[in-house]
Amino acid sequence: VYKRQFLYPILGDFIPVCGQRGDFSRARRYAGFRSHLATALNEHGWDGEWYRRAWYDDGAVLGSAASDECQIDALAQAWAVISKAAPCERAASALDAVERYLVAEQEGLIRLLTPPFERTPHDPGYIKGYVAGVRENGGQYTHAALWVVRALAEMGRRDRALCLLEMLSPISRTRRPEQVATYRVEPFVVVADIYGVAPHIGRGGWTWYTGSAGWMLRVALESILGLEPHEGDHIRLQPRIPDSWPGFRLQYRLLDGETLYDVDVHNPDGAAKRVVAVTIDGRPGLVEQGAARIPWLRDGNTHPVVVTLGGAVDEPTELAITQP
Repeated sequence: VYKRQFLYPILGDFIPVCGQRGDFSRARRYAGFRSHLATALNEHGWDGEWYRRAWYDDGAVLGSAASDECQIDALAQAWAVISKAAPCERAASALDAVERYLVAEQEGLIRLLTPPFERTPHDPGYIKGYVAGVRENGGQYTHAALWVVRALAEMGRRDRALCLLEMLSPISRTRRPEQVATYRVEPFVVVADIYGVAPHIGRGGWTWYTGSAGWMLRVALESILGLEPHEGDHIRLQPRIPDSWPGFRLQYRLLDGETLYDVDVHNPDGAAKRVVAVTIDGRPGLVEQGAARIPWLRDGNTHPVVVTLGGAVDEPTELAITQP
């Protein structure tokens, strides 16, 4: 299920590329298969409260409430949102299930799955070779944990997304001597995994050798601060900060090494739901669907950008989720 969720947005990204190259038959084929994926994911991948993970060769379901082990998996829930293949109600239900079963705030971790593989007669692969609660087998797999944060932000759960991102920071795990004694790895690098079983709950696994370090940076910049290069010609800025933040400032330099955007984001009314206004070099800019569109100028100059956030706190969140 997760791999199909992963493929869904990739096809969506390549359809316009095919059109630009004049390969319209391929574009139609991709569009047709993408529609088929959305239908299949929601017809066969939905378990009632969350999305299933996969199937064994004998047809038994993995990641179902009826499964003997691995009843829920974080990847399929996070990517239901990130892929935009899930209807709004199901996307919300999937994240609710993650909060209920996989987020362990007392231990400071987000488990990849639960319960871990231990006694099942089925063979899920090498993951079962890990002790139950260690690494991917019921511990925290930090890639997936960060994708959960990304999904929460994209669903408009801004306070919760920031709370969990801060929880995942290695600094948060090493503030006190007793935490350092539990964590047992460096406090200044992102860890690939964290143990989730006694007596080693909270112990860090691999460091220095994980793509989750890059993902933590991307989630902070893109999902929380909302800065994303878009379509090769502009920046899309859609902050998803808590209403309590007064704002923030960042600088973004283009790949020419010279053109700099000095971005100042204001939240004057304590309602950071969407971008309501933007100025670029003192002139009004374009706001599209609650996000600022900031063109790349590549002129070697510094461009001041002022972004204003707004929107009533109690307004319903706008979700860009595809309705299959």
